[in-house]
Amino acid sequence: MRLLIASNSQHKIREIRQILAPYYPDIQGLREAGLDIEVVEDGNSFAENAWKKASQVSQATGFAALADDSGLCVDTLDGAPGIYSARFSGVHGDDQANNRLLLERLAGKPRPWTARYACAIALCRPGLPPIQVEAYCQGEILPEYRGNGGFGYDPLFLPAGCTETFAQMDAAQKNRISHRAKALALLLQALESEARA
Repeated sequence: MRLLIASNSQHKIREIRQILAPYYPDIQGLREAGLDIEVVEDGNSFAENAWKKASQVSQATGFAALADDSGLCVDTLDGAPGIYSARFSGVHGDDQANNRLLLERLAGKPRPWTARYACAIALCRPGLPPIQVEAYCQGEILPEYRGNGGFGYDPLFLPAGCTETFAQMDAAQKNRISHRAKALALLLQALESEARA
């Protein structure tokens, strides 16, 4: 069964593929599938943006489409950068600029800088009811970069109960505890429940 990931982010597609491969052997991102579909992410929440992307891609192609909208929510910044995480600095996907701005905004504020990564996932399938889930990974923002892996705010994000940032972990370790892994686990539970019904 083909599953389209309503994204062109190779980082996201790789993580989703690693987790869902046993269930969906044919997983493709939009670019891989030869599709040029641009969905404006103007929702007011991660869930709204995920739903908008998945539903539009599924309607346009006739295939099952999964969309993820995720980001970092920092408590002392009243939940920012939130849904604007990827373009916090004004340039979409500029991880270095986003991380620099985050540390600038946090400078001088009392630590710990508690935060959570949030992930909303929507799955839209022709002829079947949509599934939406949301999950979180709690942690804190560090004042210095640690690790060279991951993407986004991973070098600054230390998950609760861990001694390594997401950027220091290998993919298998991150995929066991991340917000995206938790959301995908909820999605799989929903699919299994649906199959048993």
